[in-house]
Amino acid sequence: MEFNGGVAVITGASSGIGRALAAVLAGQGTKVGVIARRQEELERLCHDIEHSGGRCAPARADVSIREEVVPAIHQLMGQLGPVDLLIANAGVGMPTLLDPMNVVDIETMFKVNVLGVVYSIEAVLQQMLARRRGCLAAISSLAAYKGMPGESAYCATKAAVSTYMEGLRIHLRESGIQVSTICPGFVRTPMVAANDFHMPFLVEADRAAKLIVRALAQGRKVYNFPWQTSLLMRVARWAPDWALARTMRKYNENPPFVISPDSQEARRD
Repeated sequence: MEFNGGVAVITGASSGIGRALAAVLAGQGTKVGVIARRQEELERLCHDIEHSGGRCAPARADVSIREEVVPAIHQLMGQLGPVDLLIANAGVGMPTLLDPMNVVDIETMFKVNVLGVVYSIEAVLQQMLARRRGCLAAISSLAAYKGMPGESAYCATKAAVSTYMEGLRIHLRESGIQVSTICPGFVRTPMVAANDFHMPFLVEADRAAKLIVRALAQGRKVYNFPWQTSLLMRVARWAPDWALARTMRKYNENPPFVISPDSQEARRD
């Protein structure tokens, strides 16, 4: 699938993978609409893209709020045209605590990571069905493949995203719409800034964006990367519980939280 000359909408574009995706796609001639909560960051991103000769339009919205994100995407469609590529990238990650349980954090992760994907797809699906073309992509995670101690809620949200996209892909197989699930390992973004442990095979955001765009152009159904971390997760799926508990013990003694610059929520792009 080629996106040159088309329209892409990316959620969670104020930083990290989303911001890098916008830059890569714009550099290939794609008109990009960017959505996030930080209006100033979106405007700065669009300024940089347009200064380089690209086309970019911003719209502020919180993807966890349906009444915000659906109109925001429709606004971008009015400015740029029908959406050829939607990348539901916005995400939040927080450790899962036990005593006391951080239920509010868990609710936030499900709202952003899962419902944010659903709401974003809702905004473009009708016009894609009418045109019988388009690409729906969601950023899941290699964490979707295993419930890790101390990250059980985050892993659950990403597993939900992967399963939702899988069913959607099969449901839409004769519609002309491509559905892709992207599962990265560790990527250097603000979400991992507080991690004081070794993150194996860490990928830079710019590199991750290029790999993702290439995978989408190739029509990949599911794209797991980097392959080394993907292999580690396959091994983890078969590891005994005691081994994973021991591996994650130090992490759970001092779980990392990082505060976003525009709110009191943790590890969110």
